[in-house]
Amino acid sequence: MDFLTLFLLYLCSVLAVAALLCLCSGRQESFLARSVARASQVLSLVIPSQLQRVAQRALHRLFHTRSCLFVVLHVALQAAVFGEYTWEVFVYCWELQFPLLLLLLPYLLLAANLGCFLLCSRADPGTVTKSNAASLAKVYAYDGVLFQRGLVCPTCTLEKPARSKHCSVCRTCVHRFDHHCVWVNNCIGAGNAGAFLLYLLSLTATAGAVAAVTAALLIHVLLLSNAVHGTYLDAQGQEQPVGIPLLVQHLFLTFPRIVFMLGFVILLTLILGGYCSFSLYLALTNQTTNEWCKSRRFGSSPHLPSQPHDRPLVYKNIYSKGIWRNLKEIFNPPTVLERKKKT
Repeated sequence: MDFLTLFLLYLCSVLAVAALLCLCSGRQESFLARSVARASQVLSLVIPSQLQRVAQRALHRLFHTRSCLFVVLHVALQAAVFGEYTWEVFVYCWELQFPLLLLLLPYLLLAANLGCFLLCSRADPGTVTKSNAASLAKVYAYDGVLFQRGLVCPTCTLEKPARSKHCSVCRTCVHRFDHHCVWVNNCIGAGNAGAFLLYLLSLTATAGAVAAVTAALLIHVLLLSNAVHGTYLDAQGQEQPVGIPLLVQHLFLTFPRIVFMLGFVILLTLILGGYCSFSLYLALTNQTTNEWCKSRRFGSSPHLPSQPHDRPLVYKNIYSKGIWRNLKEIFNPPTVLERKKKT
């Protein structure tokens, strides 16, 4: 197996792990949790029952209770990336007289990202309590499809305002519930949706800036060494021009940690870019992740249990007010129900 194949396997494995972690971060019944449950059924045939109970308690604590594990992992990944960036990339770029502002850009974006992270993780997402349940019920209208008037949360024993949902991890109902994010160890709701969007944008920009500076360094090194125009002798003794696989292998052998880091941040930028695009789409259409996921299920379940079967249930987003007002609402959530003006 040649070097390029091994490197591509490495990139695919990093992408798979990162996608899996992002996939499970916003779901209570995540793909990862379901996969672990199925795997545990198979392993139960060979693993002692006592060890199974310990593993089940550990997994339940990880995915169904508030935990700092993913926050620690989040900080560790950032520390590893910026440690390598500072230790090698920044030093080499400084010696090659890269613009100082370009080299400092990742640090500035990192500072902005950490600020958004603190705001998002420490802010009240919009907890529904006995004192504010009545007022929150007047903020959004009930659409009669996803949100029904008069429903009571069986856990909180409070009437559920429209667009709210009970989070089993935080053990509370959250106003304009989007999802529970394990990376910030908090729910995303009306109170911190704007901070979360800025957190995603700054995190994507940070990863992209690190990738861009690192790629520029490696390309500059190749141009300085004139390796792009080099040749080699193949097995038949024929002189062949150096191709991309050999250039990548040369860079990996010369700067192994930098190349590994570049592969990771490129994949991270692609994943975060996709998630940012989805989050921006939700913000511009005034939807939450919870509402988007629920609305997708109405194709296979077109009737409400309490309605006659001859009345199809049609979902329509009644909360969208136009792109600008939708985006404004993310950062300045309404406190009273907005009545439509009569024309």
